[in-house]
Amino acid sequence: MTLPKFKYHPDPIATGNISPSDEVCLACEQARGYIYNGSVYSVEELNDSICPFCIADGTAHEKFDAEFVDAAGVGGYGEWEIVADEIVAEVAYRTPGFSGWQQERWFTHCSDAGEFLGATGKAELESYGSEAIAAIQKETGLSDEDWQLYLQALSKEWSPTAYIFKCRHCGAFGGYSDCD
Repeated sequence: MTLPKFKYHPDPIATGNISPSDEVCLACEQARGYIYNGSVYSVEELNDSICPFCIADGTAHEKFDAEFVDAAGVGGYGEWEIVADEIVAEVAYRTPGFSGWQQERWFTHCSDAGEFLGATGKAELESYGSEAIAAIQKETGLSDEDWQLYLQALSKEWSPTAYIFKCRHCGAFGGYSDCD
């Protein structure tokens, strides 16, 4: 099966939030070849048991009142732009989320949610270029000397980790970092 397209999380396999699997989805009760590995906010325990198809079409949200991103976190709890309720709903209820060390936030820019590119360490962040590095440095509020030490410590697998997004309209990078 072809994986559904998620405009706010364009490559959830590369980010590690969806993986090939023979697991049966609790929402549609089918093994559809993929399973979601990210956070699920719901009354029922749904980790590693929802397929991306049931995320994309809203079935998992409707059946379990599941959120894949905290709706209040879209826009970074007021840190970034406020976006329309329809955009918040698409990100929170019909887009694969990701797991962070602390409460996840979703970058917004140009009156829209950004595309989640992935969790990054120093090497991954540098691969996105100077604009991405500057966006994360700005978010940390660290001076140049302190930033250089922090940048050296960034890790995709260990704390601290940066989470990078890209605006769908102007291409600006944004995001944040956190620690355990």
